[in-house]
Amino acid sequence: MRHRWLISLTVILLGLILVMESIANQKKSLKAILDEKKDHRRVLLLYGRDDAQHYLLEQQESLNEVRDELNEREMDVLVIVASTLQEPDRQFLMQHYKLVPSEDFIAWLIGKDGGIKQTFKKPVAPQEVFKLVDGMPMRQQEMKKQE
Repeated sequence: MRHRWLISLTVILLGLILVMESIANQKKSLKAILDEKKDHRRVLLLYGRDDAQHYLLEQQESLNEVRDELNEREMDVLVIVASTLQEPDRQFLMQHYKLVPSEDFIAWLIGKDGGIKQTFKKPVAPQEVFKLVDGMPMRQQEMKKQE
């Protein structure tokens, strides 16, 4: 029984790797990564504490099911687990994103302009995120160009 759970979790995580980027695997600072995405990509930045990783898994699982819709909206998902966060990145999040390190889970929707569009304190349905994104003026312009 215990092995089934571990195998299921491993399969889920391997599938999520295709969509999600982990900050822990990056050699660049979080600020540098976000700066590179500015003007090109929207970002859903996910933060979770180690003892509350089930929130991250729940959020990643729901996002993994809508990969095409994420790509259509030019959106990347970045994942941060508290224990893997370097101190300069922690300070950056605290100063610029109002991170409270004791929070179990936080997600920030960041627009192409680099601004925070919405903060979520619990996993959010992808359709709610898409509704917010689709209401943004820049996204509406993109959709008109696609017509």
